[in-house]
Amino acid sequence: MSETITFTTCKDRRQAAAIAKALVMEKLAACVNIVPAVDSIYVWEGKLEESREVLLIIKSRTALSKKLTARVKQLHSYSVPEVVTIPIASGNPDYLRWVRESTR
Repeated sequence: MSETITFTTCKDRRQAAAIAKALVMEKLAACVNIVPAVDSIYVWEGKLEESREVLLIIKSRTALSKKLTARVKQLHSYSVPEVVTIPIASGNPDYLRWVRESTR
């Protein structure tokens, strides 16, 4: 399979929508799901942090992973945004074909 799912979190819905729209319009992603109200707990710069974030679930292809990561970093307000890509092992062949056809 050449399709992937990439996760990133955003500070709010507005930023999430802007990134999602850019990725789809630029054909770096076939589809982006916006999941509101994700509670994140992490250590940043030596301090325990808790924040409410918005999760993006991005469907794309392995061949676009580097471009997708670079674009998310360019559009994101975080100095070190989460951009984690996982290969899709299997799925609906028709859907996965659509993902391939919808990306460049």
